[in-house]
Amino acid sequence: MIKLIATDLDGTLLDGERKLPAEIFPLIERLYSAGILFAPASGRQYASLQELFRPVEDKVVFVCENGALVKYRGETLFSRPIPPEHLKTALHTVRNIERLYPMFCCGDCAYIENAEQPFYDYANFSYPACKKVDSLDALTQKKDVYKIAVYDGLGAAENCMKLLPSRLPELRVMISGKDWCDVSERNSNKGEAIKFLQKTFSVTREECAAFGDHMNDYEMLLTCARAFVPENGFGALKEKFKSTVPANTEGGVLKKIKEILNENGDIS
Repeated sequence: MIKLIATDLDGTLLDGERKLPAEIFPLIERLYSAGILFAPASGRQYASLQELFRPVEDKVVFVCENGALVKYRGETLFSRPIPPEHLKTALHTVRNIERLYPMFCCGDCAYIENAEQPFYDYANFSYPACKKVDSLDALTQKKDVYKIAVYDGLGAAENCMKLLPSRLPELRVMISGKDWCDVSERNSNKGEAIKFLQKTFSVTREECAAFGDHMNDYEMLLTCARAFVPENGFGALKEKFKSTVPANTEGGVLKKIKEILNENGDIS
């Protein structure tokens, strides 16, 4: 019997317009009534996830910042910030590579120091809670930074993913979009967050299902016995996890959640 369902958002649960299907809210209500914990697991910040799931925010556990922060009913259950000494090194490194712009992703807000376009607009569009400061240096000792989101004006795969991993060996560097990569604590990922939830809520791997479309979902999918990749997912991920659901544009995650509810005896 499934007791925990975790799902990525962009490219997985969200539709082709990056919107949350309205049908998910009654489904979450059904999951909650059935004793199944629902966990949106995303690279997004807490404020963004909270806004998306406002109608059911007390009935889900939020896995934020690619697993570096877990929030439940307003309480921080788990956090894995970047160590301050590594944070300073990463900031200095990013600043010294042409066309890279850093963003500090903290529990309360995202902080930027650059106003160049299109970075500035992208940052404010992607992070509802975003503030420009004169310099990020002052925050390295004052804030827990769960992730540095790095905008790459030359394209992440072609530029920063070839440069940053070797220059930041103590940290985890992961591509997160066409123009973005994420820098985080080495052992920070969605899988570690799900393992924490399994232990905290006394749920086994066999009682977990997960959905994800890209490599930042890899560890999360490994921690769940039932792991699904949407048909639009990254090819290498589909090779590793053979179970697929229809594409995000076809509501594949919603369909599978309904199947799981039926399997658990909820046929409402």
